[in-house]
Amino acid sequence: MSSLELTKSKTLDISIVIPVYNERENLILLDKKITKSIKPLNKKYEVILVDDGSIDGSVDLIRKLKNENPCLRLIRFDRNYGQTAAFSAGFSKARGNIIVTMDADLQNDPADIPLLLEKINEYDVVCGWRYKRNDPWVKKLSSRIANAVRNTLSEESIADTGCSLKAFRRKCFQNIKLYNGMHRFFPTLMKMEGFSVTQVKVGHYPRVHGYSKYNISNRLFASFKDLLAIRWMKKRQIKYDIIEED
Repeated sequence: MSSLELTKSKTLDISIVIPVYNERENLILLDKKITKSIKPLNKKYEVILVDDGSIDGSVDLIRKLKNENPCLRLIRFDRNYGQTAAFSAGFSKARGNIIVTMDADLQNDPADIPLLLEKINEYDVVCGWRYKRNDPWVKKLSSRIANAVRNTLSEESIADTGCSLKAFRRKCFQNIKLYNGMHRFFPTLMKMEGFSVTQVKVGHYPRVHGYSKYNISNRLFASFKDLLAIRWMKKRQIKYDIIEED
């Protein structure tokens, strides 16, 4: 049974879905920060850590943290499949009425999650906007170029589609079919399904541990074909207005 078909008695208020790929050094602090940010909200929640083929011992640490924190859940892949696959696996098992996504590298601050939740009462999707980036200039430049190209070709207006910190109403994923690389286009995919989307400014912090898995080649060039696919989907989307039905 899909998580989207679970009975109300089994649902929670919030599911936080986090892909993990070689982030062992960040996991303890990540767990503490999430707990500190979410517990005061008095919501029933879970944190789904999707291990995407880590080889640094992340899985062993997650198991240890699970023993101390019953809100944690583990999904483990047999190898590295990529961020979209990790999100998709997390979504399929999530029990929350609201699904929050974020990275495990602590460049997203869990303290910003309540900012998204404030807006989710008005919109179906709330996207984080890293208004002041704390990245090396090369990464800032590549992100700026990627966002500009992505918005131009997809006729989009989201300032920071690459920010993983987002919140979605559960219903947003009922009819969405994801493909590799499509996590970059969540706002556009949701708009195509008729959902309302907004953005809020969130913090962004320099990476302290580990290393970035993205560079200009896999951030810009690898996503260009995906962008063309999204553009084609938008142009070929079926649209009609029924003016009479008997």
